[in-house]
Amino acid sequence: MTETSARAMEIETTATGHPSAPILAREAGINPVDYMRSRGFVYDISDEKGLRELFEAGPVTLYQGFDPTGPSLHAGHMVGIMMLGTLQRMGHRPIALGGGGTAMVGDPSGRTSARELIREEDLATNIAAITVQLRRYLDYEGGQFGDNPAAISMNNADWLLDLRYIPFLRDIGRHFSVNEMLAAETYRQRLETTGLNFVEFNYRLVQAYDFLHLYRTENCLLQLGGSDQWGNIVAGVDLIRRADQGKAYALVCPLITTPTGEKMGKTGSGVRVWIDPQMFSPYDYFQYWVNTDDRMVETYLKMFTFLPNEVIEDLTSVQGEALREAKRVLALEATALAHGIDAAHQAEEAARKLFRGASREISADDDSLPTVEIPADDVTEAFTIADAFVAAGLAKGRGEARRLASQGGARIGDEQVSDVDQPFVSVLGEARAVILRAGKKRFQRVVVE
Repeated sequence: MTETSARAMEIETTATGHPSAPILAREAGINPVDYMRSRGFVYDISDEKGLRELFEAGPVTLYQGFDPTGPSLHAGHMVGIMMLGTLQRMGHRPIALGGGGTAMVGDPSGRTSARELIREEDLATNIAAITVQLRRYLDYEGGQFGDNPAAISMNNADWLLDLRYIPFLRDIGRHFSVNEMLAAETYRQRLETTGLNFVEFNYRLVQAYDFLHLYRTENCLLQLGGSDQWGNIVAGVDLIRRADQGKAYALVCPLITTPTGEKMGKTGSGVRVWIDPQMFSPYDYFQYWVNTDDRMVETYLKMFTFLPNEVIEDLTSVQGEALREAKRVLALEATALAHGIDAAHQAEEAARKLFRGASREISADDDSLPTVEIPADDVTEAFTIADAFVAAGLAKGRGEARRLASQGGARIGDEQVSDVDQPFVSVLGEARAVILRAGKKRFQRVVVE
């Protein structure tokens, strides 16, 4: 092992014991632009030569915005999270910006109608929860990855909600061309279909102002985002130039889609893959990644883990069934980042036991499994096994549960169930918790409390 690798391993290792790739890249003197490109993070850069020189000059303060309209981050946010985490490990200073102010305006990008308004206090609660989740990926104290600066979380409501309307129009609005904004695809599509309200029309102004504010107060010189945000981000770059004669940069990543063209971040049944373990269990999170389409395994390993490129190349040098190990490593690494290494190993072990048919080895206390709680008062003699399958989301109704049983696909633990119309209490047992199985790949832990 080289001295560089040894130093990196002292600072951070991945879940599978490899030295953290971005730290190795930093130690090797690789420019972040080159490293980010090698991992698939670069779709476009406003001034690549200038950004390269900026990174070479020393630590750069950069930011990525996060939509706080939900109570948790989800897998669709993962590219942005990993971009921040990567650049911090390369010695730069990330700002995770919660859109508590911009969410009250509503981004019209990719929308066919105006977004639902959310109360300011609810947005603040969501941002606080998101910041807890980001601590898995970012260092908020500083020095965890060598001499890296500490990350910061901010809420743009802190400055946007205090803006005075007329001074804002005079000082900021005058730098924007209505003709240029109307020509932008985001606005043009809405104008040609359902229409655009005046509040949404201002979204580009307030997002650009975020960049100007962070440029002035934090010396923030780079904004990250997805390619669908290119117009909004470049508007901030232009505003900094026009208002303060300053130089700032934009770097956007490609939008990651499944091989069928859908945005990543949902299960096959359309359920959002949340990072909050109460909303989406570590077991389900592990299963989401382990079920990655073969065509996406290399892309996901590069974007959603800190494994070195050469390790990823080795894992993905095979095809077909041999890719199972690469998927296992992807799932373990991604779950360890989101939930911790212990939860990742528990999820992996639970999956191993379930798929080999050893459900009884799993403790009823294993909350890493997907779990449904049923109130004890609801579990009467009239509450059938079929009802339990419906409550667990494994059948849409009693009829479907009966068909599942008639086809031999309904199990409680390891035992096949042929009659799902018998009372659930007759098979529940004293533990008050069982594992229901529908077919070979669908499981749910049911707890009666």
